[in-house]
Amino acid sequence: MSEPAVGSRYQLYVAKAGAQESKAARDYYAIHPGDVEEVRDAEDLVGYVHSYEVGSTVDGPGIRFVAFLTGCLLRCQYCHNPDTWHKHNGHPVTVSRAMWRIGQYAQVLKISQGGITLSGGEPMVQRPFVTRIFRRCKALGLHTCMDTSGRLGDKFTDAELMDIDLNLLDIKSGDPAIYEKVTRQPLQPTLDYARRLSSLGRPTWIRFVLVPGLTDGHDNVEKVADIAAGLASVERVEILRFHQMGRDKWHKLGLEYPLDNVAPPDAELTERVRGQFRSRGLTVY
Repeated sequence: MSEPAVGSRYQLYVAKAGAQESKAARDYYAIHPGDVEEVRDAEDLVGYVHSYEVGSTVDGPGIRFVAFLTGCLLRCQYCHNPDTWHKHNGHPVTVSRAMWRIGQYAQVLKISQGGITLSGGEPMVQRPFVTRIFRRCKALGLHTCMDTSGRLGDKFTDAELMDIDLNLLDIKSGDPAIYEKVTRQPLQPTLDYARRLSSLGRPTWIRFVLVPGLTDGHDNVEKVADIAAGLASVERVEILRFHQMGRDKWHKLGLEYPLDNVAPPDAELTERVRGQFRSRGLTVY
């Protein structure tokens, strides 16, 4: 069984079996049945991992061990990991093997007040694998974090959510029409998940990707800020400035990149948006 080495989230990975299909021979934007099927909760079930990163300081508090899982229902225009859209494009890894790797860094993660972050893709696509990993990490005394859009939050039980110490919740837009334009998915499931986290008192960091000409509209930002301000468990808001680091992946996969000519937001725009969130009394980074 193959396994990803410690690598970069920006490394392009396409499974050999699907390399030809990943080109124009297949609709890469489609959601395939295998991307959403629930695997049986076996004793040592298999998950699909794109890559690991050890030492991240931008995916939750402290030093993080980050596992990027494959599978996602969203098709964000600015996605920097389109090779994670389809679950079976990842490396198959058993829970025990993943925990063996995490365990190698457990002591360092604890000392740094860090922990484990499951990112993607969208971790919620692989709910049984994710919940098993988080349960075992909690048994090791590790802080757990999930980077998610919340699209499949209704699949998680309250008990499963209690094993997640922090949600990095991506709210792509506050306007439903803009959200669907950005992601090809509806906004409401994300809002439902956000409010559920709030009612359960689960710590949340809101993430908002600022893209000039797409998500930067004053009214759209106002709506995201209102959503964040209405959640009791939000600890901070992170404004993520759009970048072009994923553009090459789109091109190599034979996909038309819709933001080819978009520049990152300048300092003035970024500060305006941060100010909109701060005006609600939110802590902004």
